Amino acid sequence: MSQGPAPLATGGRPATETPAAGRSAGGGGIDGARLVSLLAEARAGNRDSVGEIVSTLTPLLWQVARAQGLDRDTAEDVVQTTWLALLRHLHGIHTPAALTGWLITVTKREAWRAARARRYERPVEDWPVDRVCDPAPTPDTEVVMADCRNRLWALVRALPVRCQQLLRIVAVTPRPDYAAISAALGMPHGSLGPTRGRCLAKLRRLIDTDPTWSS
Repeated sequence: MSQGPAPLATGGRPATETPAAGRSAGGGGIDGARLVSLLAEARAGNRDSVGEIVSTLTPLLWQVARAQGLDRDTAEDVVQTTWLALLRHLHGIHTPAALTGWLITVTKREAWRAARARRYERPVEDWPVDRVCDPAPTPDTEVVMADCRNRLWALVRALPVRCQQLLRIVAVTPRPDYAAISAALGMPHGSLGPTRGRCLAKLRRLIDTDPTWSS
């Protein structure tokens, strides 16, 4: 996994900071003041605040990654890398109001890096011209995907807190960095995999018994 960007300097603002950092952060509508509070709590060691930041801003970062032309799996990896970068640099970010812009900057950098890596890794003969610029989903597809994600996260919020914290970070990632996640959540490294499996099983049961999921 690539190294994350250097922490923001005190009083600094990322070059790509968006209005969302000052008003609302995509997906969950967190405003700037709430982000300031959450980041302060997260830096003080409050894992619930870390989880709330992750669950609220992940939809925004997903859209940023997909907008760079990445496929679903690569976009998931990029978003995961971004959150791990935040965990590594959490105590070095001194401008909480710029958190959203910082995360967007990291996501874009990781997406560009992933796109370059995929170009170098894939043989030309396996990369047809009509797939070189693999487009992001159409607006209609995005609406359906957004609805599914919203309903899924609603079910995740019905799980025990520990499951919520773990799944928010690792559920969609095929190659999670368990060492970093273990330190962030205060869970034994060896218990993360089994715990993830149990949490996913609980989530699947909720999906199977939810009458709206198949609607």
